[in-house]
Amino acid sequence: MNPKQIEAVLKLSGHDRYRHFLKVVADKESAWGLYEDGWALAADDDGNPVFPLWPAKEYAALCAVGEWAGYEPSDIDVDELLEELLPSLMERGTRIGIFPSPSEKGVSPELDRFEQELRDELSQYE
Repeated sequence: MNPKQIEAVLKLSGHDRYRHFLKVVADKESAWGLYEDGWALAADDDGNPVFPLWPAKEYAALCAVGEWAGYEPSDIDVDELLEELLPSLMERGTRIGIFPSPSEKGVSPELDRFEQELRDELSQYE
């Protein structure tokens, strides 16, 4: 991915970055998080935990600053995401933050809606 592509995608609205995330994750069959002795977590406006996800290593790496300095991008297989991570997050009451950028929070859809939209997108790639 070249810098112009990255810059263009980061300029998209949160909703459009979310749609981009679904398409890329379905195509590549993996998402990206940040990891260092545990997964990076953010917080929503009420202080509740949010698990951030990105569609590519490059976007995750851009966010490995500040409180996430030292964290490394780590890929999450789409099957692991759907079958293990999402149920675990649901059980703990942790939301997801889809495609945050260095200057914006990500979109935080309801987990069941996100799961269905990702499964719908995956079905178009079968």
